[in-house]
Amino acid sequence: MNGRMVLERFPAGGPRGSWPAEEFAHACRLEGQAAEVVMDLASDAFLVVVRGGELVE
Repeated sequence: MNGRMVLERFPAGGPRGSWPAEEFAHACRLEGQAAEVVMDLASDAFLVVVRGGELVE
């Protein structure tokens, strides 16, 4: 499956120097999920996603 599951979304206009999406994705990776951050231009938000084929069983 090539789909992605969105774990969390964060507004792109966060405070300067703050990277909440990256911090959340890092925490997910520490738990064994292959999380990554992508930009959703349509909603102006950062999404933390896991690709369908990379879900931890």
